[in-house]
Amino acid sequence: MILVIAEQKNGALNRASWEVIAAAQQLAAGVTPIKVAVLGPGGAAAAAELAAAEVAEVLTADDVALGVYTPDAFVQAVQQVIEAESPAYVFLPHTYQTRDFAPALAARLDRALITDVTAVRSVNGTTAFARPMFQGKLVADVAPLGPAPHLVSFQIGALRADQAARGAGAPVKAVPVTIDAARIRQTAEAPFQEAKAAVDLSQAERIVAVGRGIKSQENVAVAEGLAKAFGAELAASRPICDNGWLPMERQIGSSGQTVAPKLYVALGISGAIQHLVGMKGARTIVAINKDAEAPIFEVADYGIAADLFEIAPALVAELEKG
Repeated sequence: MILVIAEQKNGALNRASWEVIAAAQQLAAGVTPIKVAVLGPGGAAAAAELAAAEVAEVLTADDVALGVYTPDAFVQAVQQVIEAESPAYVFLPHTYQTRDFAPALAARLDRALITDVTAVRSVNGTTAFARPMFQGKLVADVAPLGPAPHLVSFQIGALRADQAARGAGAPVKAVPVTIDAARIRQTAEAPFQEAKAAVDLSQAERIVAVGRGIKSQENVAVAEGLAKAFGAELAASRPICDNGWLPMERQIGSSGQTVAPKLYVALGISGAIQHLVGMKGARTIVAINKDAEAPIFEVADYGIAADLFEIAPALVAELEKG
């Protein structure tokens, strides 16, 4: 059995949870049962949404100590769910929250943890998980050793949420968990995405990203105008954020956020591997760059080899007509 740990906040499901369900369905191949667990207050609302997935069962687990996220409480809760269900694999979205508690969970269980996975593969008849190394320059196929369950976290955008098969309505079951408050060593602070002026680009459906081709900070307004016309979030490659032209929270790439929007428009971005790692999971990629040999065109669905300062205003004009 494969157990997926979904992530929710106040009943709102993190879209990456559906991506992990898609990964579980790929490995299960319609043979191995899949169960999805959702923890904390609001879990019932998230479970109602998850019940639409083609899975065997949706599990909810709550305790007063899960009211505010802490890694110690989550480790206890997930450990109890795992012990109750005895899965062969535990799949998680590679979010900030997972990065926080999953290593401690793996240590508590004394089990293998493979992080930031981008694909499930069969290597010589053995299940392996592909993960990038050296900032995406290499991809390693990693096969977990030791007894089950094996813990695996999936990079956001590695699979698309709409790839998760829907079913007729999975049953929802509450799993009792008891959290020892005396073992919680942390005092919770505001989550990362709630910091002042922060934005969680991983949840955006449309993104307009800008790179070196914008030339100067004053020209960022061109990208802002196109983003507004598309109803999109504004993002950037690392040089733009390093220069302070946009805040670091809007950086996409191996050292920034990983995204998988329905539409990704790249303005003046050449397509360095570190940037591609962060956005290649987008459903539709539109690249605008006057360098026809730019690597970004290799991953783009639509490419425009032209001056962004001519194309972007023309696109805005057309969008505003509607």
